[in-house]
Amino acid sequence: MTLSRRNLLATTAAVAAGTTAATAAGTAHAAPAGHGGGGRRLRTGFERLADDGYARLDGQKVGVVTNPTGITRDVRHIVDVMHADDRVNLTAVFGPEHGFRGTAQAGGSEGRYDDPATGLPVYDTYLKSGQPLADVFTASGVDTVVFDIQDVGARFYTYIWTLFDCMEAAGLAGKRFVVLDRPNPVTGREALGPVLHKEFATFVGRQPIAQAHGMTVAELALLFNGEFLPSPVPLETVTMTGWKRSEFYDASGLPWVPPSPNMPTPECALVYSGTCLFEGTNLSEGRGTTRPFELLGAEGIDGGWAAAANDVGLPGVRFREAYFAPTFSKFQGKTVGGVQLHVHDRAAFDPVRTGIALLVTARQAWDGFAWRSDNWIDKLTGSTRVRTMIDAGADTDEVVHGWERELAAFRRTRRQYLLYR
Repeated sequence: MTLSRRNLLATTAAVAAGTTAATAAGTAHAAPAGHGGGGRRLRTGFERLADDGYARLDGQKVGVVTNPTGITRDVRHIVDVMHADDRVNLTAVFGPEHGFRGTAQAGGSEGRYDDPATGLPVYDTYLKSGQPLADVFTASGVDTVVFDIQDVGARFYTYIWTLFDCMEAAGLAGKRFVVLDRPNPVTGREALGPVLHKEFATFVGRQPIAQAHGMTVAELALLFNGEFLPSPVPLETVTMTGWKRSEFYDASGLPWVPPSPNMPTPECALVYSGTCLFEGTNLSEGRGTTRPFELLGAEGIDGGWAAAANDVGLPGVRFREAYFAPTFSKFQGKTVGGVQLHVHDRAAFDPVRTGIALLVTARQAWDGFAWRSDNWIDKLTGSTRVRTMIDAGADTDEVVHGWERELAAFRRTRRQYLLYR
């Protein structure tokens, strides 16, 4: 690590100065800063924990699993806040993919180091699970592991599986586990998309949940504990107040910090659970542009794809013919053609159906279309079904119909663990 305390403080100040309330396209209007709709003030799990004087952590050596999204309303990091407060004995930090301070790209982490700002030891959890991760918790000497990371609502976003792995490891190590809740930025209205089949379990999907799960991290923790962990961990959740399931992120009044380098805005999160499927193809999913997952394309694609996608008549979204040159990842430095998604009605928009429709129309409109040779699409969708149905010529409705029964079963299970209306 080459970060200095001065660099960290300068970076934090720059983020604070540059943070603005996100205003996503759609029919809903942003609520006044700091309040949900109707004048309700949303309070995160951390805010409620701190308001109570950290009573839940009294007498405990505490370690926090977090990343740059673990911030207060005034954009201070919770680790910095807790470290400076004598009422809590914070002794360790655990960094996930991309790292605690967020310096690593996709598929990377920061390793083991001492945080320059606080002097706390930072342990690397990335790609660790089971007993090896339990050994990390044991070596850290903590009594309680606290989790506070902003999720984006998609099964293949790895932080929820960091949550799962850390819960399992905490149980093995005999540690208590506390989850501090934050909003699902794309609402918690409903679960959407195919449910993972267990034989396709990976770090982009450990357990059979829907592609867009429609839950908060505290709700997921309860689901994991109740349905999937072989031995439940001693678990406490600190819920939010003032959050409604129908609300998008801009209603929260909270600042947005990119949870990972290619999740720059809540608008990106809105489409991600559908367009991330293009990671499983030879098309660019927009990495290396300022609009990842909103721009999709490849060499040789022209305006015919946008026209075909618009002809599907998907609710809440339109597609613009677009050309772009990624600065890294697929087609680095080359100009490619494709589409940009423009969501004009968030409430009507279905990201997973949209992702399927884009796969179907891309295959029809471009004869160069191909799946990744490792069939990564099967890991993302949770089975072979989406790939094989599209290859067989199925249309969007037929593919979506294929997962309706298993999705209905997941929705029934999910309902038992919901904490908010």
